[in-house]
Amino acid sequence: MLRAGIMGGTFDPIHNGHLLAAETALDVFGLDEIWFVPAATPPLKSGAPDASDRMRLDMVRLAAEGHPNFRVLDIELERGGVSYSVDTVAALQERCPDTLLSYIIGGDRIGDLAQWHRVAELAERLEYFIGFSRPGYPADLSALPSPLRDKVKTADMPQMEISSTAVRLRRAEGRSIRFLVPDSVYEYIMRNDIYGS
Repeated sequence: MLRAGIMGGTFDPIHNGHLLAAETALDVFGLDEIWFVPAATPPLKSGAPDASDRMRLDMVRLAAEGHPNFRVLDIELERGGVSYSVDTVAALQERCPDTLLSYIIGGDRIGDLAQWHRVAELAERLEYFIGFSRPGYPADLSALPSPLRDKVKTADMPQMEISSTAVRLRRAEGRSIRFLVPDSVYEYIMRNDIYGS
């Protein structure tokens, strides 16, 4: 049975921290593939993404290009509207019944996991949630109810103080974002003048 980790998010833009988390999940948890799933409208974030759906999808595809274990799925962008993880996982299980799915989340999402839409159903559908600490957001499971806490596996990864918000802010201020995002994504952002002031 194939074991895949879902990495959802706005990816506005995808950056090297996302890729490091994906690679670490492959390495530590022995997953076969990472499926990047750009969100249409994330339920726990306010405001629309700065880049268009097409541009965000293009950037994720560029970032994943050439990695034999990375796949990019546009299932949430095709569906449109609010992107609930439980609906995405259910649809992916229908498409790929022989795949065991886990969901990769950062430390900033672990704390609000209990608030996710139909989280009990989502947890039942998954092998587990894979949680990584982020600067300022340790992988703290203590606030989670016991059944949910038991479905979260955490691992350490090299800490990179990068966020999509910081990338957009640096770009808007006219500062360099080189080496914060993959080279192909950097070139795409510059060529299309995304996130500029």
